[in-house]
Amino acid sequence: MKKNLIKNIKAKKIITGALALVLGASMLGACGKSDAANGENGAQKLKANGKVYRTLDEIKKSGTINIGVFSDKNPFGYVDENGDYQGYDVYLANRIGKDLGVEINYVSTEAANRVEYLESGKVDIVLANFTVTDERAQKVDFALPYMNVALGVVSHKDKVIKDIEKVSSDEQVIVISGTTAETFLEKNYPDIKLQKFDTYAAAKTSFENGTGIAWANDNTEVIAFAKENEGYEVGIPSLGSQDTIAPAVSKGNESLLKWLNDELVTLGKEKFFHADYEKTLIDTYGADYEDTLVVEQGDNK
Repeated sequence: MKKNLIKNIKAKKIITGALALVLGASMLGACGKSDAANGENGAQKLKANGKVYRTLDEIKKSGTINIGVFSDKNPFGYVDENGDYQGYDVYLANRIGKDLGVEINYVSTEAANRVEYLESGKVDIVLANFTVTDERAQKVDFALPYMNVALGVVSHKDKVIKDIEKVSSDEQVIVISGTTAETFLEKNYPDIKLQKFDTYAAAKTSFENGTGIAWANDNTEVIAFAKENEGYEVGIPSLGSQDTIAPAVSKGNESLLKWLNDELVTLGKEKFFHADYEKTLIDTYGADYEDTLVVEQGDNK
């Protein structure tokens, strides 16, 4: 009996040990697959020195491109009464999608999150009235420009601000967070009080309701605002240096950047942006501003 009992115990130990080896090997195999998958995901997350982006080939393969545009900034990017995106930047986005042969997924973007959306890979391209600056160029890659722009200041007709230095210490100037107007005023006029808003719509509504002595933004925007709304005047049509508007991609996305630059040169040769202006901006600015604002790459005139 004792011998049989000892044999049974030994047999159980052998079986248990074998099972443990099988389970251990299985777990190691599972861990190996998980690590491999995690490694692939990790590599994806570490693309472009820690910034996630999709290459040109990956975008084409997916059949869809994600483009960040404004949804509340008429006439550059806005949603119409039918729920469709329209505007100067959207007109360009539609052509990009067509020439790439992919569908467009429009991503509503605010000024303050344009860089963030590219750094996180939420969008492939930003076409949201994006002014080129040295600070931004450290975080994203800008393509060739397609529009000229400067800062402007609009104020109430009963108290037109023609000199930014005349703004008193107890008055406020409205700006939108993340814009060049905010950066410029904070750097060059630190004593001016700024009332900041996250969206164009919120800034517009607040200004119309009496907040702020003036509103500083891209001159294209304040000129449009004054033309569309009675009782306002652009007292300062150009503040600071002349800048440009350009598409932007995630830092390091060389394949998409090269394609965009080639595309902008091709479009410039056919005077695409003059057609874009006449389709989307001429009702707002008139013909007099067309050659001043429009930039055509590859234009040999």
